Amino acid sequence: MTQTFDLILRHGLAVTPNGTERTDIGVSDGRIKAIGDLRAASAAEEMDLRGLAVLPGVIDTQVHFREPGLEYKEDLATGTAAAAQGGVVAVFEMPNTKPSATTADAIDDKLARAKGRAWVDHAFFLGAAADNIDHLALWERRPGCAGIKVFMGSSTGNLLVPDDETLAEVLAQGVRRIAVHCEDEGRLAERKHLADAGAHPRVHHEWRDVETALKASQRLIALAEKARRRVHVLHVTTAEEMEFLADHKAVATVETTPQHLTLAAPECYERLGSYAQMNPPIRGVHHRDALWRAIANGVVDVLGSDHAPHTREEKDRPYPQSPSGMTGVQTLVPVMLDHVSQGRLTLERLVDLTSAGPARIFGITGKGRTAVGYDADFTIVDLKAERIITNDWIASRCGWTPFDGKRVTGWPTATIVRGRVVMRDGQLLGAPSGLPVRFQECPA
Repeated sequence: MTQTFDLILRHGLAVTPNGTERTDIGVSDGRIKAIGDLRAASAAEEMDLRGLAVLPGVIDTQVHFREPGLEYKEDLATGTAAAAQGGVVAVFEMPNTKPSATTADAIDDKLARAKGRAWVDHAFFLGAAADNIDHLALWERRPGCAGIKVFMGSSTGNLLVPDDETLAEVLAQGVRRIAVHCEDEGRLAERKHLADAGAHPRVHHEWRDVETALKASQRLIALAEKARRRVHVLHVTTAEEMEFLADHKAVATVETTPQHLTLAAPECYERLGSYAQMNPPIRGVHHRDALWRAIANGVVDVLGSDHAPHTREEKDRPYPQSPSGMTGVQTLVPVMLDHVSQGRLTLERLVDLTSAGPARIFGITGKGRTAVGYDADFTIVDLKAERIITNDWIASRCGWTPFDGKRVTGWPTATIVRGRVVMRDGQLLGAPSGLPVRFQECPA
């Protein structure tokens, strides 16, 4: 009897648990059903991927899509469209919206907003605040909740957790890994004079200096070890933090971003001004080199884009009135493929950082690897394609990228989410059908 599938991906160079191999992949009911020689099989839809690589679907575990409350610069529809255009199959969205996502109702509201509008699968972080600590253990386990997010440095609304006493209370609640923005609020306040009105964005990394980041990371790890709670340190930017965190992997996983691996001060501030401004800041070449060593040494567990769009009008304000943040979800894959092309990391290591790593850290069910029984999520890429990233390509509502004009080798050509082709050759296909991400603690 001829084996039949809903979709067969043929002749692609697939990154699987067995290594990188040219093979066929059969998909039915949104799941991977077979990997191997499927010449004798048929399907309702087939894709000939000769000359292309088939990666497990890329998962971006740090995006800010601004809905509700800030839809004028991004929303769940435009943000997930940008993700799909960039080859990303799933996103974890952060809680600093208006109102902040600090309640179960807020998570449910975001899930309702995403239904029928999100192009990719999604989950939402619950923000820790002084007034919701007693509920975190229960609410973190809700379906569609990515876990708890803590801001140790300045944020919006009531999300700031600046002191050790409150942070220790947060760490004592629940069991899932907590994602943390590590900047020391006290030191930021002490050094704010460096960024007084009239300053140039080049001082941003001097105001929010190495000690600001390292001190917060050290405080976090001391409390996490005492609480025996796993933490995920977001967007690590300094050589000193990487050296410190390498000795504390029993409790801490580590994220860095494509922009911190690619841009460097002071050049980026001279060229881009406030469009290079983000928190924690882009630092000098010494720190960028240390991030690459940490990737090579296995200290870094995951890449996140920290996609945080603002309008041009906002970014054009005089520093420091200009807000921190930049787009990134759509450029994560091409920027990192270019680094693969340049020999800075292997394709397999990129897959570990963007697919297997997120699944492992956050306990995602059914995603993160190309294996039978897993969701049929794929990021199809042309490793040899030469393109120029432009603002015109950016689907985010803000319409700009700090990588405008950057020539890259490597490009996403298709995004497949649970067996459904949502982007091919730069075109979104069909209608948005993203679903909540499933977690081991939160079965569907």
